[in-house]
Amino acid sequence: MFNRLLILYVYLFTLVAGDNLIGTLLAIFGNVLVSISLTIQKYSHVKLAGTKDHRAFYRTKTWWSGFVFTCLGELANFVSYAFAPLAIVAPLNAVSVLTSSILGFIFLRERLKPKDFAKQFGLVFLGYIFVIGGAYLLVSFGPNSHEKLIAANIVKHLVGWPVLLYLLLEIITFCLLLYFYKRRKANYLVIILLLVALLGSVTVLTVKAVSGMLVLTIEGTMQLNYPIFSVMFVCMVASAIFQAGFLSQACKLHDSSLVASVNYIFSTIFAVLAGAVFYLEFNKEDILHICMFLLGSAVCFLGVFLITKTKKKARIFEPCVTLNMNNGVPTIHDKGLVIQPDYSGSFSYGTLVNNNGVTPAPLPVHLETPPLGPRSSDASQGHPGIKRD
Repeated sequence: MFNRLLILYVYLFTLVAGDNLIGTLLAIFGNVLVSISLTIQKYSHVKLAGTKDHRAFYRTKTWWSGFVFTCLGELANFVSYAFAPLAIVAPLNAVSVLTSSILGFIFLRERLKPKDFAKQFGLVFLGYIFVIGGAYLLVSFGPNSHEKLIAANIVKHLVGWPVLLYLLLEIITFCLLLYFYKRRKANYLVIILLLVALLGSVTVLTVKAVSGMLVLTIEGTMQLNYPIFSVMFVCMVASAIFQAGFLSQACKLHDSSLVASVNYIFSTIFAVLAGAVFYLEFNKEDILHICMFLLGSAVCFLGVFLITKTKKKARIFEPCVTLNMNNGVPTIHDKGLVIQPDYSGSFSYGTLVNNNGVTPAPLPVHLETPPLGPRSSDASQGHPGIKRD
């Protein structure tokens, strides 16, 4: 009974709202949910940062609740591609950056004066305004045409000469960038993130195709028995895996805040371009709507850049181990700040600054008290030629 009411409610909502609105709401909901889940999981990691068992978070309800929220958010994002054009869904990833920053303020423990707070975070709030305004513009003036992605339509798009030319240029560009990255050791941020964006454009194209065919199958029109579904599914998984690998390399070599902003800009540009070429999303749009959509995207880019640019960077911990000769206990110092000695011989750290979803790794520090030789014992007793009173 409940399932029938749910299906009826979704059907009526589809008739009233339209596919674009459903896809937009699903994308916003999914990005917000993913941001909340990452914050919950990172809080779980930070809370257990001092424990010896580095997998203790698997036994906490906090981490698992964040994991469930992540799955629900990614599922909502996946389904949103079946209802809304790529040009609308892809730029809405800025909502995730916005939500993560707001949650960072909620969990911020510092007490700042209003003047200092405005001076330090004024650009962040300006970025909030830009992201909200830009998202409104691109959703309002984005493409409204959305076709049913049956297998025949996908094959028709795939064998068209614009798509074949686009894929050829993308493959050539990807091979050239990969050559400079691997052979010439050009570890520049732009090169790595261009590789990520090129793979990301393939990912979103295949995700939209797979998601659309799955939704049609659920509605009663079987699409899973066509070979194009298997081809799109394999390409989706492969491109997503390689994309994650290059993105991980970028986070290791460069600042995570800069990676987040530049990756959002590049990925959005290539996703919108791929949707325009493959799915012909802007064919029925006039010049005014296209210009307003581009303006909204540019405003979102600026907002994301301002939000991530002013993020506090993680301070590199440079330990300096000294030995207190009174009790023989080694003490770790960091720029004049004394940290309690770690008798276990290792320590782990966690931070809420980075937003890359990577679990902070334990940094082993082996602390050994140097053995006292004969010369040291003689020095402690004094010179043998000197008589004590």
